[in-house]
Amino acid sequence: MFRKTLILALLITLLAACAPATPATEAVEPQPTLEVPTEAPTPEAPVVAALEHNLTDGCIPEGQFSAEVDYFPEKASLQYTDGFSIEYHNSYKVLTVKTPWPGAAESLQYALVQCGAPAPEGFLDEQIIEVPVKSIVTMSTSYLPFLDELGVLDRLVGLDDATYVSNPTVLKMAEEDTLTMLGYGSAVNVEKALEIKPDLIMTYGSGAPEYDAHPVLIQAGLKVAINAEWLDTSPLGRAEWGKFIAAFFNKEAGAEALFAEKAARYNELKALTASLTEKPTVFTASAYQGTWNVPGGKSFAAAFLTDAGAAYLWADEASTGSLPLAFEAVFEKAKDADFWLNVGFVGSLGDLQAMDARYADFAAFQNGSVWNNDAKASPNGGNDYYESAVAHPELVLADLIKIFHPDLLPDHELVYYRQLK
Repeated sequence: MFRKTLILALLITLLAACAPATPATEAVEPQPTLEVPTEAPTPEAPVVAALEHNLTDGCIPEGQFSAEVDYFPEKASLQYTDGFSIEYHNSYKVLTVKTPWPGAAESLQYALVQCGAPAPEGFLDEQIIEVPVKSIVTMSTSYLPFLDELGVLDRLVGLDDATYVSNPTVLKMAEEDTLTMLGYGSAVNVEKALEIKPDLIMTYGSGAPEYDAHPVLIQAGLKVAINAEWLDTSPLGRAEWGKFIAAFFNKEAGAEALFAEKAARYNELKALTASLTEKPTVFTASAYQGTWNVPGGKSFAAAFLTDAGAAYLWADEASTGSLPLAFEAVFEKAKDADFWLNVGFVGSLGDLQAMDARYADFAAFQNGSVWNNDAKASPNGGNDYYESAVAHPELVLADLIKIFHPDLLPDHELVYYRQLK
């Protein structure tokens, strides 16, 4: 018994000695964390909300320009003029004057760049004009009514001359000596222009070097735009050049609304005469230094007469300008005409007869049917017909209908016309 117990004890001891020893737990040395190299963060482009209106008073804030934003949400559309076109890009617009002066071989283009945006490529420096312009010089009175309507007369800093201006606000500015007078044509005072350095000088082109101011102004580094409104062949087409002016101020929305009202009224008046079967005959102008220049049959002046329900005696002529005729040629065709309009610088029938006694031989003279477009003349000899009437063809048409067909507009009071006595 003892022996078995002893053997069992020895066996347990032996098994314990042969069992594999449990290794001690080793401390694990921490490994360094490897940093994965990353690129420098790219600065995000500024997020600019879509604009609801054009910027009419300021620039894009520094650092806020985005090529994806349309900075001209309010755009102009053209219906009646083919004298210019306007093409919109996000941050600039291209104005193309198709015939800047009579006989021009090429069109002119201007890139109107929203200030605060980069200038586009492909244009000369003289073609690039930042908008909205903050200061302007006008070299024709016919631009003034559009500036007035658009509410930017306060940006006017100069004129060619104020003598024949009719706009009362501009006359007051001239009297207060807040406007710089630059003079005319190639004799324009470039030094004065450089002193005031306007954002824009708007002028016209004639194609005759002695009458054009723009070449010397451009040569001096000034920003110049040619306005060819005077070449347009329709009354509403001429008025639509207000949108050309508005584009430089980002005021397309205002110009569109103003023009829409004028066009609607003009077409409403035109419809009054559309079905007339009896149309009075009419001729215009008077002789000057032996030549009588009558409007061509495709001119804006002829269009006014036709739309007013008159039979213009030279309506069949294809000219868009004027026709130089001898006194005898006009008399032969117009001696029995019902009406005679736009006789020039004449105050009365007596004055007209004093210019040439033969004028009294016209039936219109004898019947007292001579009407002049100088009812709104200024003391200095300015005629508002050649200023504000450009912007208001609907008022001119109403005057003419009142003259030719008074029963159609019994309540209309003449604006630009008066009957010679």
